Amino acid sequence: MLAACLEFMGLALCLTGSLLAMVACGLPMWKVTAFIDSNIVVAQTIWDGLWMSCVVQSTGQMQCKVHDSVLALTQDLQTARALTVISAVLGVVALTVTVAGAQCTNCIKDETVKAKVVNAGGIIYIVSGLFVLVPLCWMANNIIVDFHNPQVPPSKKREIGAAIYIGWAATALLLLGGTLLCCSFSQGVRGAYYPKYAPTKTITSNGDLSLKKHYV
Repeated sequence: MLAACLEFMGLALCLTGSLLAMVACGLPMWKVTAFIDSNIVVAQTIWDGLWMSCVVQSTGQMQCKVHDSVLALTQDLQTARALTVISAVLGVVALTVTVAGAQCTNCIKDETVKAKVVNAGGIIYIVSGLFVLVPLCWMANNIIVDFHNPQVPPSKKREIGAAIYIGWAATALLLLGGTLLCCSFSQGVRGAYYPKYAPTKTITSNGDLSLKKHYV
């Protein structure tokens, strides 16, 4: 029962983390800045994301433009695109593997194999979380360095956007959930779940002794 509880908690955390990672990947708020034009007094907020850039006026009007060329993007944006997409794919694969080996399903009959499958799903979730963490930290570091760089014009300075914070939360959930799934593979947890057998001797009609296993 303990193994089933760990699997349920780990799968719930990992599923939530995967969804948050996909949301962070699609949001344009990776880099955010707010400034007031010196000539035309209009407050603007600029959002820079992995796939598009948006300008939000103080009146509430928003205009977004998709990045035209992938090769024209900076190296950190290209890497973030690739790693977040790979992380999302790994999340779907890990979900399929974990559900196949979960205690609540009958896709696999052998309990030992099911435990190994769940452990493999937990490892995939951990790798998925690491794939999200790398571009998040890289992007945040670049934002902080450029913000404190006096050679960067004020209009080009950016701040950490909401998408990065969502991505960090997704990473924490993926790593924690994957760890719980891996812990459910341990013998101390699984030992309480497996039924124990005790051999007993019985006499057949021919007078021979035979061994039978009964539940204890």
